[in-house]
Amino acid sequence: MFDSGFGGLTVARAVIDLLPDENLVYFGDTDRYPYGPRSHAEVTAFAREIVDWLVATHDPKMIVVACNTASAVALAELETLVDVPVIGVLEPGLRSLLQVTITGRVGMIGTVGTVASGAYQQLSERLAPGTALTCAACPGFVEFVERGETESEQVHVLAERLLAPMQEAKIDALLLGCTHYPFLARTISDVMGRDVVLVSSADETAFEVQRALAESGSVRVGGTPPVRRFVSSGDIDSFARLGRRFLGPELDRVEAHQW
Repeated sequence: MFDSGFGGLTVARAVIDLLPDENLVYFGDTDRYPYGPRSHAEVTAFAREIVDWLVATHDPKMIVVACNTASAVALAELETLVDVPVIGVLEPGLRSLLQVTITGRVGMIGTVGTVASGAYQQLSERLAPGTALTCAACPGFVEFVERGETESEQVHVLAERLLAPMQEAKIDALLLGCTHYPFLARTISDVMGRDVVLVSSADETAFEVQRALAESGSVRVGGTPPVRRFVSSGDIDSFARLGRRFLGPELDRVEAHQW
């Protein structure tokens, strides 16, 4: 599993809870974080490099792209590189969003790179052509989460401004299209109102991982205790400190990786 940084640990948390016996390697590319403002070519090159390293070093039975930006711009190419399933966070989250809407007016918020890729818009057109999807980039949300300011007055004011297009579109369901955003769920819900259902990509991706492993008969059950490794291309101390906020006590050690 990999992400540009820490947010994908919310996906790791969901997978660990759902599949507690599975071995897990999580790679956070914090040296080159964030991916959101980078070009599609850069993100694709980084994602390919990480996948090559994961395959060569850990021989995984599945790769989870726990990053909305990398899923949006590189997933199709990554699927051609390896002989194991590659699961992204876009389709599981969007499918869940389409299941809960009543009015057919839905929204998605994400990074600048994710929204600009058009991936969610294209996927929505393929899965549910009659659905009205409103997308909005939310620059600044990630930084507030990583500072631990998830319910401050400042982030509330920012949310009111960034979520205005969602209110104008009268959506009834909103996809949190960045793995950091569930930490802002209370603030987002306060702005949008209780009638708008919030959908997390992290939980839905974990269910997709479970389904894919079950279909291939490769779910690990029992045996020796699972091995969970966390690797960072950046500062491992800050990764461990922030990472525990996202994942919990399982993140007890971080390994360093240099490109």
